[in-house]
Amino acid sequence: MSLFDRRKLLLTLAALTLTAACGFQPVYAPGGTGSELYGKVAVSAPKTVESYLLVQNLEQRLGRSVGAAKEYGLTVQVTTVTRGAAITTTNETNRYTIDGRATYALKSKDSGQVLLSGTVTDFVGYSASGSTVSTLADERDARERLMVILSDQIVTRLYSAPDLAS
Repeated sequence: MSLFDRRKLLLTLAALTLTAACGFQPVYAPGGTGSELYGKVAVSAPKTVESYLLVQNLEQRLGRSVGAAKEYGLTVQVTTVTRGAAITTTNETNRYTIDGRATYALKSKDSGQVLLSGTVTDFVGYSASGSTVSTLADERDARERLMVILSDQIVTRLYSAPDLAS
């Protein structure tokens, strides 16, 4: 049988008070950045496999804009560099890293003004110690993971922009 713990209650109340005092507002609340952007952002057309994966993930998070709902345009450019990360004494590469960089700019469709822009970077790794087929599958999976990471970073920056909320 559990007893009522006043310390947990006081800590919870203190945490709620602090978040309310700092101006915390939920992203998907009415008037929040998430509800302001959802379904209203037209993401630029992909040109490479990586940019296709990035756009796909962005549209999943931001909602796909349809017709007249396009209030914003998001242009993204992706670059990746693959590097050997673990090389044996016999000069064989057992592990690779893929460094990714995505540059983005959110523009107003009405004025064409850039509302928010920036660059996000991250990296992923994959093993090359198996067969050729497994190494290719690992590389494809790593690229997909990298695009998920980069798209999540872009969406987080868009949601945290104070000027976008109405």
